[in-house]
Amino acid sequence: MSVSSRNSMVKQQQEEEGVAADVMDVHTTSATGDELMSAAREVVGKAKADLFQRRLSVREMASQFERGQAAAHAAAASTLAHDQKLKEVAQLDKPALLNKLRSLLSELAGRVAGRNKDDISDALIAVEAIEAQWTKRESELTHERMEIRQMAVTFQQASEDATKMIDEERAKAQLEIESAHAATLRVEAALEQQAQSLSAAEQGELEQLRREVKEARRITMLHAPSKVMDMEHEIAGLRQQLTEKTLEIVLLRKKLEGEKMQTNGPTLFEIQGEERLGACLAITPCAHNAPELNKCIIQWYSISANDGSKVEAIKRATKPQYAPEPLDVGKLLRVDIGLPDGRLDTLFTSGPLDAAPGLGNQVETLARKGSAEFNVRLFQENGEAVKKPPNLVFLVDKMRIKLSKGRSTKAKEDYSLAMQLCGGRGGGDAAARSLYWSPRRGVQFMLVLETERDRNAAIMLARRFAFDCNIILGGPDDC
Repeated sequence: MSVSSRNSMVKQQQEEEGVAADVMDVHTTSATGDELMSAAREVVGKAKADLFQRRLSVREMASQFERGQAAAHAAAASTLAHDQKLKEVAQLDKPALLNKLRSLLSELAGRVAGRNKDDISDALIAVEAIEAQWTKRESELTHERMEIRQMAVTFQQASEDATKMIDEERAKAQLEIESAHAATLRVEAALEQQAQSLSAAEQGELEQLRREVKEARRITMLHAPSKVMDMEHEIAGLRQQLTEKTLEIVLLRKKLEGEKMQTNGPTLFEIQGEERLGACLAITPCAHNAPELNKCIIQWYSISANDGSKVEAIKRATKPQYAPEPLDVGKLLRVDIGLPDGRLDTLFTSGPLDAAPGLGNQVETLARKGSAEFNVRLFQENGEAVKKPPNLVFLVDKMRIKLSKGRSTKAKEDYSLAMQLCGGRGGGDAAARSLYWSPRRGVQFMLVLETERDRNAAIMLARRFAFDCNIILGGPDDC
């Protein structure tokens, strides 16, 4: 018997003694008897299931190995037989063909003269060359056959070793299964004996406790998941209702603003889009006589929501679309539209811009981590469009910002007063995901991130780290 088998049997004997001790404790205490009895039966059930699973796994492993071994033996035998047949055919046919061809050419050389004789001499030389090539090829085939035989011997030895190992493991597993099965039978017998030794009143109480435990388990399994699902559905419904109410409030604000503006005359345009961080606002015509936007002069402004006295022009925000950035949260937005006839049409958002839910917590997590990487695409460099926008990595850490691809660094700069960082202030479908970064004077990049949330998180995180270095990051021409 091996050392591992002896150790497993000692361990099983100790477990059996522990179970027997638990059974004796059940006999002495009535309050905890039911718990120990149920725990012991669960142990027995798990032991039976483990025994059955281990028996199946050992049989399946052995059968798979035997099938693979038989297939490998058949393939090796077929290969060796084919090589032997080819060798015999070559040995039978090759010398006869060469000798016959050589004799015919020699006989023919004695009958002809002149140019034909020279051709026959060249043919004899070619025959000698072919014979040399066949000899070389035969030596190569002989070497390959020797290697194949060595591989077959090695495989045979490995197969025998593996078969021996499987037999040993199978014997060990069978011994462990039989030992565990015997221990399970002994524990079951002890439990049955303990159950029979109880009085009628104790047995009734034990049965009542079992029914209560089963009922409690059934209630837990049936109702606990359903309560969680109900709470999830309720939360989803509340979120949907909140979104609908928010849209209704925005529409009411727009209607109220429209009624106020009607006193000064009808408006030709309106602002469409969700008024929150991560969305994109767009100017759209609302009257049939509205002029084309490309013929108008547009300028966006941010207004303090407290008293409305502080109005700041958003530099380079002169497109019909504008994607709010983190600095715009809590502020009103105004857009002035200079019409071709000299009039001025002014539009306002219905209220202060809302923040993106959960964005602050995400930025705090990234700040505690110390750095964050964002996948970006480079669309503009120094004001010129890139023909094939490459995929880059935008790294923001506590001391610097780096734009790179693999080991190649496109730009790398520490936080400084010359650095600028803000959301893209142009138009287009990717306005809400675009980011403007100028690491130093004379170098500008227009980047597009994968999502709107990544773009706003990158801006907030960079400004957070720059503020720790006593630097305030803003956009181009910002004060």
